[in-house]
Amino acid sequence: MGERADTAFRTTGSELLLPVSEFFRFPLDQMNFLACQLFALAAAFWFRLYLCPGHSNPLIRHAVATLLGIAFLIFCFGWYSAHILAVVAACYLIMLKADINNVHKPLMMVTQKVTTLAFQLHDGMCKKSQQLTPEQKRLAINARPSLIEYLSYTLNFLSVLVGPCTDYQDYMDFIEGRHVSRRLQPHCHAGNGYGGYSRKLEPSPLGAVCRKLLICLVCMLFHLTVTRSLPVAYNVDPGFVSSASFLSRLAYAFFSIQAARPKFYFAWTLAEAVHNAAGYGFSGTDASGKPAWELVSNVNILGIETATSVKAFIDNWNIRTGVWLKAVCYDRAPRQRLALTFLLSALWHGAYPGYYFTFITAIPITIAARAVRRSVRHLFLGSDGLKLGYDVITWAATQLAICYTVMPFLLLALESTMIYYRSMYFYVHIISILAAIALYPKHRAASSASSSASSRSVPAHSNNNHKVD
Repeated sequence: MGERADTAFRTTGSELLLPVSEFFRFPLDQMNFLACQLFALAAAFWFRLYLCPGHSNPLIRHAVATLLGIAFLIFCFGWYSAHILAVVAACYLIMLKADINNVHKPLMMVTQKVTTLAFQLHDGMCKKSQQLTPEQKRLAINARPSLIEYLSYTLNFLSVLVGPCTDYQDYMDFIEGRHVSRRLQPHCHAGNGYGGYSRKLEPSPLGAVCRKLLICLVCMLFHLTVTRSLPVAYNVDPGFVSSASFLSRLAYAFFSIQAARPKFYFAWTLAEAVHNAAGYGFSGTDASGKPAWELVSNVNILGIETATSVKAFIDNWNIRTGVWLKAVCYDRAPRQRLALTFLLSALWHGAYPGYYFTFITAIPITIAARAVRRSVRHLFLGSDGLKLGYDVITWAATQLAICYTVMPFLLLALESTMIYYRSMYFYVHIISILAAIALYPKHRAASSASSSASSRSVPAHSNNNHKVD
C-alpha cells in the first residue's frame, strides 16, 4: 500500500485495524485505543470472574494484569512502547538503589504512578508518623514492592492506556482480595481466601458498568455528530477572526469548547467501566445503602457542566490527576503552592506551548476567582432569588473563563494560541489580573481570619481530603 498523505491514518502501533479506521474515517491511533479498551472491558469481566482472589493467588493476578498491559502498549504504540518500558525499568532500579530519603525526588518527571509510589514509599520508610497527614499515613508504604508487584501496578491492563492513577495500597488490596471487604465489612478477615476475600460479600459491579457504558455511548454519538460540526480550530481561522464580531467569536469559542468535552468524558468513563468490570473501584455504600463504585472515578460530568467556580470545575475534571498533583506537589510545596502545582501539571502534560499557556493562565484566574468569591459571595446569600442570580452569573463567568483558559490546550501551537488571544483582546487575562490586584488583600485578610478561627475550633487530627483549592 502506498504512503498516505493523511497522517491521521499513520501510527507506530498495529495497522491491523487500518481498514476499519479508513471505513469510519477515524484516526488509526484512536481506533487502536478504542479496540484495546473494549478488549480490556471483556478481559476485566473475565479477570473478576475467573481470576478472582478466591481462585487465584496474587502472583497470577499480577502477572496476567502486567502481560495484558504490555500487549496493549505494543499494539497501540509499537516500538515506541520500548521507551515506556525502559522508563518503568529504570525507575524500579532507582527505587531499589536510591537513598530512601531522596527516592521521591529523581522520579518527579516520570508518570503519575511512579511518583505516587515513590512519595508513598518515602512517607512510609523515611518520615515519622507525626509528620504525615491522616491520608498520607493511610497510603504510606513500609516496604519496597517486588518486581512483579511494581510491574503490575504501573503496567496493568486496566489503566495502562488512559488511567486513572490509583494509590498503590488500594491496588494491592484489589489484587489480594481486600478491596471490597475493607469497605463493606471492615471486621471480615482471614478465612475466606486471600486477605478475607469472599465472593458472597462482593457486590456486583454490573449495574455501575452498564450505566457508565451508556454514558460512553451518548458521548460517542455526541462526538461523532455535534463535536465534528464545531471544530476548535475554526476559532483561529483567518476568515472567521477577521469577519466575525467579538460576540460571535465568543459564542463560537464557548460552544466549540463545550462540544470538545465529550471526547474526554468518553475516555475517562470507559476506563472507569473497565476497572469496575474487574471488581476494582468499590467505594463503599451510598446514603441509601446501595453499593457505590466511585473509587477510581476520574470525571463528574454534572459537576463540570454546573460548576459555578473555577475550583468546582477543577475538582470534577480529571479527578485522579488532581488528587495526584495535590499529593505530590500542593501538599508538600513550602511556598507558592498554587503556581508550582499548575507548572507541574503543564510539565507533566508535555512540551506543546499550549499546555503552558493554559496552566500559567489558570494561576491569575484561580487567584481572582478565590478573591471574588470570598469578597462578594456573602452579599448574595440573603435570599433565594439573590443566590440564584449569583449562581447563574458565576456559572456563566466560570464557563467562559474555562473556555478561554483551555483553548490553547486544544490548539497546542504558539501561533494559534496568540491568534486566539488577540482575537479575544486578552480579556480574561486583563479582568482576572485586575480583580486579583483589587480584591486579593481583602481575600487574604478574610482567609487569615478564617484560618485562625479554624485552628481554634478544628481538632488537629481532622482530615482534609479535598483537592487543590
